[in-house]
Amino acid sequence: MQQTRRSRLPVTVLALSVGLALHGTGWAQQTPAPDADSAVQAAPAPPADAPAPQDPTATSQDAAVSLETVTVTGYRASLEKSMDIKRAEKGMVDAIVAEDIGKFPDNNLAESLQRIPGVVITRDAGEGRNISVRGLGPDFTRVRINGMEALTTVGASDQSGGTNRGRGFDFNVFASDLFSQLVVRKTASADVEEGSLGATVDLRTARAFDYDGFTFAANGQSSYNAMAGKADPRVAALIANTWADGTFGALLSAAYSERNVLEEGSGSTRWANGTTNNGYSPASPFAEANSASVFSPRIPRYTQMEHDQKRLGITGSLQWKPGDNTEFSLDGLYSKIDAKRYEHYIEAISFSRGRSQNGKPEMVVNDGYVDPDSGALLYGQFDNVDVRSENRYDEWDTVFKQLSLNGEHRFSDTFNITGQVGTSSSKHRNPISTTVIMDKLNVDGYSYDYRDSLTSPSFDYGIDPTDGSGWTLAEVRMRPQYVNNDFDTGSLDFEWNFGPSFTLKGGVLAKNYSFDTKEFRRSSESSVPNFADGTRLIPEQYTELASLGGISGDPGTWVVPDLGAIADLLDIYSGTGTWALAERASNTRSVEEKDRGGWLMGEFGFDIGNIPFSGNVGVRYVKTNQSSTGFATVGSALVPTTVERSYDDTLPSLNLVAEVTPDFLIRFGAAKVMSRPGLGSLTPGVTVNVSGGSRTVSGGNPNLDPIRAKTADLGFEWYFQEGAMLGLALFYKDIESFVQTTRTVASYASSGLPVSLLDGTGAAASDDFVFSVPLNTPGGKLKGAEFNYTQPFTFLPGKWANFGTQLNYTYVDSQIQYVTSSGANSFNTDLTGLSKNSYNGTLFYEGDKISGRVSYTHRDGYLTQVPATEAGFDVHGMNASNTVDAKLTYKVDEKLDISIEGSNLTNQPYDEWVQVSGSGARLPLTYAETGRQYSIGVRYKF
Repeated sequence: MQQTRRSRLPVTVLALSVGLALHGTGWAQQTPAPDADSAVQAAPAPPADAPAPQDPTATSQDAAVSLETVTVTGYRASLEKSMDIKRAEKGMVDAIVAEDIGKFPDNNLAESLQRIPGVVITRDAGEGRNISVRGLGPDFTRVRINGMEALTTVGASDQSGGTNRGRGFDFNVFASDLFSQLVVRKTASADVEEGSLGATVDLRTARAFDYDGFTFAANGQSSYNAMAGKADPRVAALIANTWADGTFGALLSAAYSERNVLEEGSGSTRWANGTTNNGYSPASPFAEANSASVFSPRIPRYTQMEHDQKRLGITGSLQWKPGDNTEFSLDGLYSKIDAKRYEHYIEAISFSRGRSQNGKPEMVVNDGYVDPDSGALLYGQFDNVDVRSENRYDEWDTVFKQLSLNGEHRFSDTFNITGQVGTSSSKHRNPISTTVIMDKLNVDGYSYDYRDSLTSPSFDYGIDPTDGSGWTLAEVRMRPQYVNNDFDTGSLDFEWNFGPSFTLKGGVLAKNYSFDTKEFRRSSESSVPNFADGTRLIPEQYTELASLGGISGDPGTWVVPDLGAIADLLDIYSGTGTWALAERASNTRSVEEKDRGGWLMGEFGFDIGNIPFSGNVGVRYVKTNQSSTGFATVGSALVPTTVERSYDDTLPSLNLVAEVTPDFLIRFGAAKVMSRPGLGSLTPGVTVNVSGGSRTVSGGNPNLDPIRAKTADLGFEWYFQEGAMLGLALFYKDIESFVQTTRTVASYASSGLPVSLLDGTGAAASDDFVFSVPLNTPGGKLKGAEFNYTQPFTFLPGKWANFGTQLNYTYVDSQIQYVTSSGANSFNTDLTGLSKNSYNGTLFYEGDKISGRVSYTHRDGYLTQVPATEAGFDVHGMNASNTVDAKLTYKVDEKLDISIEGSNLTNQPYDEWVQVSGSGARLPLTYAETGRQYSIGVRYKF
């Protein structure tokens, strides 16, 4: 047997390679207007009748005084630029400029965006993947890159949601180094496309005209993950220049990183709803205690995943200004993330098997303990248990490409037009998704024990888990899959200025979006050939050991099949015979949308008394033509089916700003908004999935209506000091209709679906399946508040004046009406993914040589599924998370910085649970840790 855990390597290499410095990263500068806190005050203007200036050779006594420029640099300058963007907008926005991204210990964009009030993130393998804004999940957030809508999707482990086939944007495709500015638009306006209930996020890459002449910058980092015990490089570079008196410019940037993460924990998959004796054969002394209903874990086990990722990003920009009134920009973006994932498990599969699979009814219960609060069998000792070991290997990548051309021409001082054409594509490939499974049947003396810890259970497999002999090859699963998303966009807008008090804006937009996904499988995953001895017993040399390295397990080492060796021995990738793959019709689907719209908006300004008011009012009209294709069941056959429909929306909006004083603003916004249904919900057929003990049937509904809402926002902003602000925002959304997926457990035979859909899955019609169906349901109210405070401590003496803080807090509450599969009202509770409380704070220091930051982020627990899948349970949810990140930078000189940083210093776990009906008790679903991350790096610019 071979040891699969890779040896740990000390951090011995510092990646001093070429790296990208963002627009202003680490070097942002701003010269604020002098104020009372400034060290230098402006000299008074001379009177009109003052004498002419003296000869410049005159003595210093007579010469004009030269004033020193007060310059703010670093993180504080970045905050001031962000506040400038926020203050200038008519709607409610928050922004991050490059300094925030480049100087925070952030692996990607999602982790940078979580610094903004109202934004929380979900993680995959410890790295930020999606964002939710003001309680509304990833599907309700639109993302534009350089002004054009885009969508990126990646693969993930099953416990992290699997491959993304929805509308949620996966931010981990990109390195944060590629972008110079992020803007989160929380209120709607007519000039911003429809499709968001939560927010529109604008990502902007750098352009040549952002810089003054030739610029070159580079950075390099070496990152070390404490659990994986490995050092990884992260490097980037940017070069830009302008020519021909600043009328032509070009920029090129690149970023490359590697990431090795060890993810370890435990899982139960779900807890099975108990009937009398829970389907087991009772045996003394457990018979009396087991006379009532109990819950037991479906697949109790430890989990180990090794993630190897490589990420490459490139941006390019050409800008041309042929005259003072005309400008063109051509922007390109390329990003690719490559990943390999290794998963190792050992479990008792009998708990997830039904009667037809010789599962629970064969097992004998010898002893056990039922928790009186939850009714769960937290400890059990059994005979006749089938023990299973799995080794899964995935290779996947996502390639994103975007090309956009922007042009602006000013016909006069009062009229100009802008136009944009572009295309983007996200291609996700998972060509290898292979699982090799081996079993030992009817093992006596198996036990599990959750009594001491729900997240670190103890297992006794009744066998030596490190012994590679006597295992039978049970299954070989091969499930390659592909997901494509494409956008083609064209827009033409105008701006007509009628004077200082009114500007009329408008435009038209045409957007084509397409999505398609495919999956391939073997005709029968349990059909495997014999080995040379004529049996399916795996030779011991074709097994290896998996050992937990980051957490303690009981046991922490077990045997798994050697996937690579068995794949070579049986030639499983030949694509012929029993290894031939066929397109799985029920997992093949596509959606096409053609959106055509126009908008008209007036920007205005007026005074009421001595209070200036400004804002915009407008309306946007859009028609959506939608075509959904999938395989529907007609009688006992699968038939390719396309369903077409169209709907239109008229979306008015208003944003108003009152400048009560030059430094105190009151904002109000009101709008009608819409978001299109999830892509998976639009399929006109069903998807049947069998994976180990998991059996699901997912149906679609191509006639779903979009989610529509009416919104109102009220905000107060006080810019009480240079670089400081205090803000409060109140928001309210009346969600008129919501799309919910109902889930129920029933036998496949009771569904009326053709049995032919089970061919090759190994499942029987008598088995229980989880049936999922999306439908429009009554909506509900969502309301909340955001608090935002930023202040440099310039009022303190000496070095203390270099400190500052950035704090925010968000409260969100919602009451959404959920329904059962029959349409009857179920729970009236929060949206899934909504955390009632979230907050983060940063303490920063900006000195001449040393700068540093420490950030703390909290997110309340939230619901992940309503109602729960199994009868006897209410909801699924996630426990609260708390993370700490820190960074320290030393400025060697004006060109060179050295930094050290740490992220996830709390080693925050992924911790999901299910709640037992009536008791409020929670039982574990998935628990995983990914470890702390440390980095050391350098940055150079000239």
